[in-house]
Order: sequence, then C-alpha cells, then structure tokens
Amino acid sequence: MGACESGGVWALRVIAIAAGVALVVFTLASALKTVVLPRAESSIVVRAEWIALGWIFRLIAHEGRSYRSRDRILAFYAPVALLLLPGIWVALIIIAYTLIYWGTGLDPLREAFIVSGSSMLTLGFDRPPGLGHIVLSFTEATLGLGIVALMISYLPSLYGAFNRREVLVAMLESRAGSPPTVGAWLARYHIIGLLPNIEADFSLWETWFADLEESHTSNPSLVFFRSPQPDRNWIVAAGCVLDTAAVVASTIDRPPSAKAQILIRTGYVALRRIATYFGIEFDSDPAPDDPISVTRREFDLLLVELRAADVPLKRNLDQAWRDWAGWRVNYDRVLVALASVVTAPTARWSSDREVERLPLKVHRPSPLRAPRGRQ
Repeated sequence: MGACESGGVWALRVIAIAAGVALVVFTLASALKTVVLPRAESSIVVRAEWIALGWIFRLIAHEGRSYRSRDRILAFYAPVALLLLPGIWVALIIIAYTLIYWGTGLDPLREAFIVSGSSMLTLGFDRPPGLGHIVLSFTEATLGLGIVALMISYLPSLYGAFNRREVLVAMLESRAGSPPTVGAWLARYHIIGLLPNIEADFSLWETWFADLEESHTSNPSLVFFRSPQPDRNWIVAAGCVLDTAAVVASTIDRPPSAKAQILIRTGYVALRRIATYFGIEFDSDPAPDDPISVTRREFDLLLVELRAADVPLKRNLDQAWRDWAGWRVNYDRVLVALASVVTAPTARWSSDREVERLPLKVHRPSPLRAPRGRQ
C-alpha cells in the first residue's frame, strides 16, 4: 500500500514538473510575442488581461457619465494594463517554479512557493537546499530580471510611437477644427490659398498611416492610448483625413490627385490590418456601390458648406457622390468599428454612427486580385 502511495506521489511530481516547465515556456512565449516580436501575434495572457480590465473600465466609465468624465477614466486603461502585465508574467513564473520545486522533492508545497517567490523577486530570504534547487533558483531569478529588462526597453519605444502618432493629430486641429471635419479643412485651405498644395499634407499623412499600421499591430496597446486632449483621437483624425482625400479625389474641381488616391489606399490598408487584429469583420473586396454609413444627404450638406466657402466643385455632383462613396466603402466599416472600440469622441462620419446597421458581404477574393473599390 505504501509503495502504491509512493508511486502515486512520484507520478504527481512528474506531472508537476511537466506542468511547471510548460507554464514557463508559455509565459516566456507571451512576453516575447508582446514585447520582442515585431508583428501582430496575439498572446492569450495579454488578450485575457485586456478584455477583463476593459470590462471593468467600461463598467466604471458607463454611458451615464459625461464624455469628459469617461475620457478621464479610460485614459488610465492602457497604462494600468501595461503596469499589470509584468506582474501577471511574474506570478505565472512563480507558480511554474513552485510546481517544479515541489516536483523535484522540495516539501512541503508551501516551502516550494516561498523559495520560488524569494528567487523570482531576488529577495534572498529563503535559500533552497541542494545544488540542483540552487541552480533552479538562479534560472528563476534570471527570468525575473529579464522580464523587468524587457518592460524597461518596451515602454520607451511604445511612448515614442505614441508621440509620433499624436504630432499630426494635434496639427490637424489648426487645419480642420476640433473635432476635425472635411468641410472645415477644405474651406480653410481654400480661403488661405493652400488648397492647390494640399498634397504636401497628404504625403505626411501617408507616412503617418504606414507608421500607424506597423506600431498599432505590433503594439496593439497603442490603440487604447488616448490623446492628451479629450476631443482629439487618432481614429477620428484618420477618418477625417481619408474623407478629405476622397473629396479631393472625387469632388473638388481640380486635376486628378494621385497623392490623394495613394493616401486613401495606404490609410484603408492600415485600418484593415488593425481591425483584423481585433477580430473586426469587413469586406476585403467591396463593390463601389456597396452601402456605406454616410448618406447622400450628409454628403450634400458637406457640399453646401464647401459652396459657402467658394470651394470649386465639379459640375456632375451625382458622379462625385458615386466616386466618393466608391472610395469610402474601402474603409467605412473598419473606421466606424474602431471608433467604437476605442470610445472615440463624437465626430462627423466616424464615431457618430453604428456600423452594425450595414449589411456585410464577404466576397473572399483571390489574393492576386485587386479590390474592386475605387482605386
């Protein structure tokens, strides 16, 4: 009977060692995917933490509050999640090494936990017996220091990307107002004589979108970092810029703008990549006449604003609407969905509508075939 009990205990110890090693590998993989790997790889640990914390923050920042109050609360969401993340990794490593210590003969389980915590946090108040356990203690302490070093190197690059994003978002206010609108931007540029040179701005925003795609997919936490001012937001700015470029390409009476067309394509590709990470469904091959969230009446109201500022418009405004909608359909769904995800301030044609009301047709085209939306 005693032999059977001994055999059962050793079987449990082997299982504990295997589970501990697997948990160490799992935790390190999560840290590498989040901090080191330069691509949009999802970690179960990180995703679960952000979802759980997001639920808590949205419960606190409920819709009964004013937007400014909600914005103040949600501004802490991403920083708090990032500060908690290394703590979660450390806790998982401590649990993993507790299993390994106990599996290798360190009894009781409480002592194995104390040694694991002392080693991980380099407190040194409990020294494990035997050379083998001391070596394990060294490896655990090294992992703890490594996680801290990763986070120290991670945060500056994260805030560097945030600062690059916010520079143009802040500059947009002087051009398009706050929150930014297409009509304000084009009217102001026409009045001060900058409308013929608006392509220079489009070049800056093309670079901005390229940087946005890389930084906000490899570091998705940036999506939830809010602007210093509550009425500014990166997705609202993105929508205004894309809509403005679409109006320049379709409606303003001027020579065709290749810069505007390239900007739109760069922008909707970036937004689609970010939306894909968050599991937002969209039609990757929309037809130019597929429904969009902006109505013809809303477009006509924009034309009234532009006429009031004497902005030159094309004669065939029916065709201009079809052309503009053919551009908008490429990014309409992902723009409105991302504005909802980040709880963006109310802004025209982005965060002031619900994308769920639009039917979704998924064509799933061949990867070699270009999208049918206006190019």
